[in-house]
Formats: sequence, structure tokens, C-alpha cells
Amino acid sequence: MCDLLWSDPDEQAGWSVSPRGAGYTFGKDVSEAFNKTNGISFIVRAHQLVSDGFQWTHKSGPQDNEGAVVTVFSAPNYCYRCGNRAAILEVDEHLKHQFLQFDHAAPPKALIESKRALPDYFL
Repeated sequence: MCDLLWSDPDEQAGWSVSPRGAGYTFGKDVSEAFNKTNGISFIVRAHQLVSDGFQWTHKSGPQDNEGAVVTVFSAPNYCYRCGNRAAILEVDEHLKHQFLQFDHAAPPKALIESKRALPDYFL
């Protein structure tokens, strides 16, 4: 379980060493077998930057909107430089789910106004 939760989905089947230098990658065969064995529809994971805040992987086919794994990333504009959106996954009591996406907030106006320009003679 720990290897699955701390590893990344990949297009290659089976388990492989992660190119990030730690952990592993796992293929669609691994996620589908895990889901079937445990009677779940999909795996929800985090800790990997995705541009839109969430990303489905290991889909059954091109028309499939969802897959065996979804990555949810809730840190908008990661490290103040990635420009990514963030998302939160909401699941109701009937296990229906939806994603709420959001962008990063602008810096507080007071912070912007507090920056004073240096006088010309210091430049």
C-alpha cells in the first residue's frame, strides 16, 4: 500500500523505478488490479503537481472521462512560479464526486502598497 500511495502513475505497465529518484512508478495494470482487489472505483492521490488541479490517469479508453487513478493537487501557483490551478475533490454521501478548481489569490493590496521605491540617488 505504501509503495502505491507514494509512487506515481505511469503509462508503462507494472512497477518501475521513478525517474524522480525516489519511489516507483506503476502502470494501469497495477492500479486496476488494486482497485478490483479492494472493491473501489478509483485511487485518489496527491503530492504531484498537475496543471489543472486534478488529473485522471489509467483511463479505459479515449471516451472515458475518468480513470483508475486521480491526482488532486491543492497548491495553486506552486512555489509562486508554476502558474497551476488547484483543486479540491468533494464526495457526497452517495459517493458522487465533483472537483472545485481555483486559481491563486493576488497578493494583498497592503503588501503591494507598502513597497516604496528608492530615491533616484540610491540607484
